[in-house]
Amino acid sequence: MKRTIRTTALTVGALIASLGLPAGAAHADATTPRIDLRVLVVSDGGPSMDAIAAELDAAGTPYTEVDLEQSGRPVINAGFLADTVDGRPRAKFQAVVLPNDNPFPANSAEMAALASYEQTYAIPQVDAYTYARPEAGLQYPVAGGYSGSVDGVQAQVTAAGKAGPFGYLDAAVPFEDNSSTVGESYAYLSTPAAGADFTPYVDAPIPGKSTRGSLVGEYRHDGRRELVVTFVYNQYQQQFRLLARGIVEWMTGGVHLGASRNYFAVHVDDVFAADDRWDTALNCTPGDIDCTQGEGVPHPIRMTPSDVDYATAWETRRNFTLDLAFNGVGSVEQREENNGVDQLADKLIADRGRFRWINHTYTHAFLGCRQDTSVVPWKCATNTDGSTQWVSRAEISAEIANNRVWAQSAGLPLDNEELVTGEHSGLKLSPQQPEDNPNLALALADNGVKWLGSDNSREPDQRQVGPATTVSRYPMNVFYNAGRAAEQVDEYNWIYTSRAQGGSGICEDHSDTSTCLSAPLATTTGYADYIVPLETRIGLGHVLANDPKPHFIHQSNLAEDRIAYPVLDGVLDGYNDLFADNTPVVNLRTKDIGTELHRRATWKTAIQAGQVTAYRIGDTVTVEAPDGVAATATMPTGTTNGSAGFGDAYAGKVSGWATSAGRPLTFTLPSSVPSLSATVDGQDKAPATPSTPRTRVPAGVTEQVPYTPEH
Repeated sequence: MKRTIRTTALTVGALIASLGLPAGAAHADATTPRIDLRVLVVSDGGPSMDAIAAELDAAGTPYTEVDLEQSGRPVINAGFLADTVDGRPRAKFQAVVLPNDNPFPANSAEMAALASYEQTYAIPQVDAYTYARPEAGLQYPVAGGYSGSVDGVQAQVTAAGKAGPFGYLDAAVPFEDNSSTVGESYAYLSTPAAGADFTPYVDAPIPGKSTRGSLVGEYRHDGRRELVVTFVYNQYQQQFRLLARGIVEWMTGGVHLGASRNYFAVHVDDVFAADDRWDTALNCTPGDIDCTQGEGVPHPIRMTPSDVDYATAWETRRNFTLDLAFNGVGSVEQREENNGVDQLADKLIADRGRFRWINHTYTHAFLGCRQDTSVVPWKCATNTDGSTQWVSRAEISAEIANNRVWAQSAGLPLDNEELVTGEHSGLKLSPQQPEDNPNLALALADNGVKWLGSDNSREPDQRQVGPATTVSRYPMNVFYNAGRAAEQVDEYNWIYTSRAQGGSGICEDHSDTSTCLSAPLATTTGYADYIVPLETRIGLGHVLANDPKPHFIHQSNLAEDRIAYPVLDGVLDGYNDLFADNTPVVNLRTKDIGTELHRRATWKTAIQAGQVTAYRIGDTVTVEAPDGVAATATMPTGTTNGSAGFGDAYAGKVSGWATSAGRPLTFTLPSSVPSLSATVDGQDKAPATPSTPRTRVPAGVTEQVPYTPEH
């Protein structure tokens, strides 16, 4: 079983800056080059280049992009690539990413300058997507290889790949095949050219042959190193997400600014309360303000003690902690109506240490404007002068404080800095309430709230609300008003089928009509056969994207048919099938997710403002950032920051945050890390003059971006 990191934050280890090199460190002489920790991305605007740029952006790794399609772009020459600082030669980029092995015209001076630069400073080059040919170390595909679709192909990391940049993967690299009508991946599969020093890292079977062809491999030649990628991809596809970390680690030698981890957190809303149930006859939810087709008979969904037993057993089996967002009034009302008895609350309170707890307000009241429900959809009520009627500061504060008091009486281990309001209310909600309730920020300050849950489908970016910072949460398309799989499918059909098929037609009215189902799902099998695989793929996509944002479901989904678990198991099982034990899922609580997102935003701002400088000289890395700005980095195991170790172990490296405290950060790499030199494999050869036309993405290969339905 793979372990799951459940840390309070990714800051373990001493992260205090040192004033200089620690005692015993080797001092580089004046001839040792300075290598700036920045990547040069030479883009043709293709999806593969965009994908690598997106990976660097998400990790917080600085890069300079040169757009080959843009007029007036910088010319890539010796002066653009290198210079001298304080008498020491400086390479301005630690790696070069090209669209293919040679995107320039024949006899290009720019390609010659890049080749010379790579030789002189031992700078690696990534060919983001290139044709298999001898110039890239491979035979032409017509010589026993393959050119065409690799949709659904099961690629593998080779032994060399496991020992090298892709050691964080178990082995399998499955290529997506999400549509029978859309070509999702095109590749050239080939074997090394005769005499080429080429090492495949990821390969796949060549159709009709007993041999395997390279998809990702390293080509050494003329004192240079190239990572040769021969399949096209975009930033959302699983195959790229699996390999992206290794591509970055290869090009940087495992020494770079920025960090990437795989996160998964699940919030369960409305705990202790009961959720209204979807009515399959009325096609709405009695109890909701928009259900006007008939009164219906309410049949609320509420967990039972056996559901709690199942949840704790599931957590133990998965080594995973759920975050329970609770409404205390649910238990108060249950006891009032049942002679003081609430077996669910008794069980949850007895097992309170098995979960993390989040204040979800006392009654789950709507905390934005006062709602006028005389119309559908509802609108904000107004005063006689036309101004909006807002829920008051006192009412909001009471919802927060009363839930805390109830939690304290129950002994729940609550962090008072965290809050999720009912329906994320109080925050702006288009179109009815386009601005925050002005009383929300005041009430948050009254109660010391620092982290406030928001809906990622409405507000994906973190922002300030008074003293609090938002933490966007992904809504899983497992509906709050469904405890049975058949109910989930019935409502899903209502939303995602056309009017002609008996649905609401909502999907037809959406700008992207591809969300419509071609036919209604069978209520007996549609959940397991369609919804679960789709939601699993979407959730796993978030996990693989270095995205710490939590997902949220509702307590109803842990009751009755317990329909959430197949999706959660799908995400975790899918993950475990792909990753090695040294790369576990990171399971953080809300405040630590918020801290991570906030640090990233601050770091990104500093990079974009040109306020970060980082470079390596020999075995010493120096990082300069604005005072108080935490720097993020990935380094080899054994790296020290001052007299202590740096970062936390992850994916075969160490990574973390370090704060400069007004002085440059200095990291010392372990002696096992190769020093940078002007040669590769002891060779010091003159630059070659490439003369091959650029490779294009094959016609018909389309970028497929997944759509996440909202509810």
